[in-house]
Order: sequence, then structure tokens, then C-alpha cells
Amino acid sequence: MSYLANFNNESAKQILMDIIRTVNQPENCKRLSEAKASAGKEMILMMQHVFPLVMQLQLEVIKSHGFPGNREGLVQFSQLVREMERDDMDIARLRSQLRAIYLPPISINTTNDILI
Repeated sequence: MSYLANFNNESAKQILMDIIRTVNQPENCKRLSEAKASAGKEMILMMQHVFPLVMQLQLEVIKSHGFPGNREGLVQFSQLVREMERDDMDIARLRSQLRAIYLPPISINTTNDILI
């Protein structure tokens, strides 16, 4: 767990930027575009096709930064970033960019109080 001793806002930003760069590599963009095309605008299909691909790419990056390359490592990294984003707008912006890759925009009808 020595990776945690050196983990700070700057390293969080660096890892998030590395994840975004990895996602934007041509071969990964192609794979994501294909997954998004097969999912369309269906959230369940996005979570089945796009989300696992993005998670796989994130795992590869966080592992190279010393985090465990498994689900627990990704959960730990995500929790740390969520805590940091409260006080660091750059981290919040980077995390938002990453989330936009696998979470489609949700249109909300503001005239209704209930989401259906």
C-alpha cells in the first residue's frame, strides 16, 4: 500500500489525465465507438458494452501507478478521487470528462417532478 503514501491531488490529476489519454488512443477510441454504436441510447446496453471497456482501460492505468489492478483497486482509486474532487475543481473536471465517456447525457423534463 505504498502507493497510498504518495497519492495526493497532483497524482490523482496525473492518473485521471493518463486514463483519459488511454481512452483517447486511436485503437481504444475505435473500440469505444463500436461499443457505443451497438448500445445506442440505451443505458442498460451502455452499461453492458461501454462501461466494462472503460473500466478495463482504467484498471490498466491505475495498475501502472501502483494501485491493485483489480476491482478493489479501482473502487479504492474512485473513492479517493471522489473525496478529492470536493476541494479540487481540476479533479472534478477530469472525473466529469471521464464519466461523460460511459454515461450518456440524461435529458430531464423539468416540467414534471417525477422521472419515469
